[in-house]
Amino acid sequence: MKISLCLVALISLFNSCSSSSPDTKGGTGTPLPTTPTAPITALTDTEVLDQVQKDAIKYFWDYAEPNSKLGRERYHTDNPSFEANKVTTGGSGFGLMSLIVGVDRGFIPRVEAVTRMTTAMDFLDKADRFHGAWAHWMDGTTGHAISFGTKDDGGDIVETAFLCQGLIAVREYFKNGNTQEMALSAKADNLWKGVEWSWYTNGENAMYWHWSPTYQWEMKFKLEGYNECLIAYILGAASPTHPIPAAAYHDGWARSGTIVTGKTQYGIPLIFKYNTVSGNAGPLFWAQYSYLGLDPSQLSDQYANYWDLTQNQAKIIYTHCVTNPKGWKGYSDKCWGLTASYSRNADGTTGYSAHDTDNDLGVITPTAALSSFPYTPTESMKFLHYLYDEKKSDYVGIAGPYDAFSPNYNWVTPRYLAIDQGTIAPMIENYRSGLIWKLFMNAPEVKPGLEKLGFHSTKYNF
Repeated sequence: MKISLCLVALISLFNSCSSSSPDTKGGTGTPLPTTPTAPITALTDTEVLDQVQKDAIKYFWDYAEPNSKLGRERYHTDNPSFEANKVTTGGSGFGLMSLIVGVDRGFIPRVEAVTRMTTAMDFLDKADRFHGAWAHWMDGTTGHAISFGTKDDGGDIVETAFLCQGLIAVREYFKNGNTQEMALSAKADNLWKGVEWSWYTNGENAMYWHWSPTYQWEMKFKLEGYNECLIAYILGAASPTHPIPAAAYHDGWARSGTIVTGKTQYGIPLIFKYNTVSGNAGPLFWAQYSYLGLDPSQLSDQYANYWDLTQNQAKIIYTHCVTNPKGWKGYSDKCWGLTASYSRNADGTTGYSAHDTDNDLGVITPTAALSSFPYTPTESMKFLHYLYDEKKSDYVGIAGPYDAFSPNYNWVTPRYLAIDQGTIAPMIENYRSGLIWKLFMNAPEVKPGLEKLGFHSTKYNF
């Protein structure tokens, strides 16, 4: 099956934004310095984990959209005002989970975090909604939807699902706190329960990505596995107010069982047929976006062991980069990671691409390896030390690792994307303490929702 139509549209939009962006150098990346830099003192494992989490959280703390306090879609260090008020729905969900990590580790003040999150909840409550779902993008000053494409001007149930992971985590983390915290928890609860998941089935045993008040169901993009969309079905089944039937998961997402494959890549079982042209492993965000809250360890259903599934994908991407079949300069066991991100176009300008084993352009995206810490702790730690001990002056900026770089082309883009920075702190925290996994998996609706779909977990006793 071809890679998702939405991802193709996303790539087109990012390339369009890049080419029209008033960045200096016409949207090109920044060449790496050729003069030697002073040696950097190596950090301990604990120190470097703390540092990268602090840095990534800055994206949602220091560079949040000022009115809504939610995550900006992007931040260009060479042009900070570019799309300054464009808020991302899914990335904001990741941002909420990042802020929880920051509070829990004492990186940001708890009282101020609660105040900011309360502002965010109030903004989301007044923002445009479409049968409970938010749009892919919103104007942070008005709350109005910003079109993601010609017919994508309404509700986006996948981005909404990513946001709802964050809302549930916020609710669970603050529900037994002081008066202000309990009020924040209640606001998050009301927002999540207002999503009409059942509407997005369009009366069928499946879910559909988009609904527009203007174009209705014309996009007709069914959520079928395997890609990043699993969490939409999990939350749809778990909803206490607008649930979807279990048949939607089995007939739609799992394709009546044909989601399963016996194919291997680099000798590692794929388990599922990925929604790529070849069926090979897709970009690593597919093993991350749905799993910030959903804990794949010791989780299984009739189709897969989800730890094997997600860990195998990370191992395949790692093995591909180490094997380096295209011979890219700089790829190694300490410099690896392919996922959707900013990218270097063939002419040297900055675009966007979904990097994976089929689409390896010589571009490394730090979030790919860093957000895989639970799956590949040794390999991810080696990459993290490479970034901070060897290449910090080249590849790390004001809010953590830059979005993408290429040693082969001596290229780095001094830009950030919420959806990439937003998975780093939560997934590293899941590796360190399991915090976000515990909050989400122990939420009262989640276990019954998973059981409804036939999931089992020895870790969470269902």
